Amino acid sequence: MATAVLSGDIAPPFREAKLMPVDLSVERRGNGTIILKSRVAIADYDANIPAELARACARQPGKPALAWREAGREGWTTLTYTELKARIDAAAQWLIDNAPAGRPLLLIADNTPAFAIATFAAWAAGLPVCPVSSAYGALGGDYGRLAHVVAKVKPGVVFAENSAKLAFALAALDLGNTIIVTGDPAAIEKPAIAIDTLLATRPTNAVVMAVEAIKADDLAAYMLTSGSTGLPKMVAITFDNLAANSAQCRQMIGEAAGWHDVMLDWLPWHHAAGAFVLRTTLTEGGTLYIDDGKPMPGLFAESIRNLREIPVRFFNNVPLGYGMLVQALESDAELRRTFFSKLKVMLYGGAGLSQPVYDRLQAAAIAETGHRIMLTSGYGSTETVSAFMAIHFETDRVGIGLPAPGAVVKLVPSGDRYEVRAIGPNVTRGYLEEPAKNAEAFDEEGFYRTGDMAVFNDADVPEKGLAFAGRTAEEFKLSSGAWVYGGSLRDQLLKALTPMIRDLVLCDENREYLTLLLWPTPDGDRDRIAAGLAAFNAAQHGGSSRIRRALLLDVPPDPNAHEMSDKGTINRRAVIDRRKADVDRLYAALPDPDIIIL
Repeated sequence: MATAVLSGDIAPPFREAKLMPVDLSVERRGNGTIILKSRVAIADYDANIPAELARACARQPGKPALAWREAGREGWTTLTYTELKARIDAAAQWLIDNAPAGRPLLLIADNTPAFAIATFAAWAAGLPVCPVSSAYGALGGDYGRLAHVVAKVKPGVVFAENSAKLAFALAALDLGNTIIVTGDPAAIEKPAIAIDTLLATRPTNAVVMAVEAIKADDLAAYMLTSGSTGLPKMVAITFDNLAANSAQCRQMIGEAAGWHDVMLDWLPWHHAAGAFVLRTTLTEGGTLYIDDGKPMPGLFAESIRNLREIPVRFFNNVPLGYGMLVQALESDAELRRTFFSKLKVMLYGGAGLSQPVYDRLQAAAIAETGHRIMLTSGYGSTETVSAFMAIHFETDRVGIGLPAPGAVVKLVPSGDRYEVRAIGPNVTRGYLEEPAKNAEAFDEEGFYRTGDMAVFNDADVPEKGLAFAGRTAEEFKLSSGAWVYGGSLRDQLLKALTPMIRDLVLCDENREYLTLLLWPTPDGDRDRIAAGLAAFNAAQHGGSSRIRRALLLDVPPDPNAHEMSDKGTINRRAVIDRRKADVDRLYAALPDPDIIIL
């Protein structure tokens, strides 16, 4: 159905989205390198983000800024812009009076109003923030990742909202003279200050003066990388980096997205994409509904509940979330009506979206509205603040799009693909105390090496954008010496096996052949998956892309063991290391009956 509806000239038009027009500059160098940039100049922006928020608060004092569900209460609890500003100013005054000057505020919390208040209060007080997943403080053991962050960042204040959840971590960490701020100090062994104490502080003109003193090049945040290949790195982000990236995204898709209107979002605020949504929605004067759901089994039902209630113009998720969403849309008429009623743009990031999921989403949109809906990518990384490329033109092809205003993309040839590098006002100055990694991360012209590979959708028409073609970190060799292009192969397998599986992991380097660990959907029985893999293998031309064995897993990836990030993306190495027994079963000389042999 989806293929027929979306093919040829009979495809219904897209609902109007008013995206930025394509005006691409293409420079081809003699060595095969290609430089891409938009001829659209980046719009003027104010790098003083706390001042921008203050203006948003003054424009609409009574409008809800944040909305969330409280346990035991019906409906949504809201915080107006006036209330938000008062709490930020109070907390900022307390930090000015008590926090060690210049030392960051380490923020360990989930997506809550307190997280938002602490972030903007620290900025207003002249302190950079370092947001960390609360999972870092709930894993037990030696809290190695959290201890690593504390040792690197040397925070002056640790803002740990959930006292009960983080009590053991705070007791175990060597925090020195760091001030602990928490929800319930009585639950913490060490001396601590109540969050309510900060909010009860009377602000003075010192807050206004501190905000006025903010400079564009001041450090705003240390954002953590995923740590998928080791301990996380701390990415130094300035106010100019943040503000430039917000300006870039506003220009590419901002009018359609309507950040000044209503947002419903679950992306964690300690990650780049989620932090962008929080910052941009509030500085644009929108209302951000906090979605406590996640694209994980057992948790996505909360997102569906919220989407049935809150219509949005812009929806943002990772590909795994879209795979779960499309199944719900196909079976839930009430959800379809609300979800598509105002929708103009859907955005995905974090990984490549499979074409079958795209086609099913569009089929659902057409059935409900008679139109297709723009489904764009947001391609970026922690080092680029958030997306610096996007699909801002009408297309049915998934991909990573074209550069934002102000961003310059360098494509360095590597076989039949290109390595993607970037430079621009949104790109980090580097990692905290990592000189060797900084030297590796930037090339001789200052371009950041993303580690990702791309190809043109149409080499003769670069305006049709780029498609993701794998990550160098996901590429490995078999024992034969043959390279496995893991990222690209994974995307092809997801496409071939949709909708029978939720996700997969390729195994493994230095082995004789390739195998898979798979998480099936309710639609994915063993025989159908085996048939899908056999058909996939028949179309391959070498051993480095054929799957010899597979195992269906009934235990979902565990975020607390770093198998899955808070964004819903799989950490391949963590899965393989944690499930060594399952990997050994795949390569056993006499495989057990649960192993699919191809």
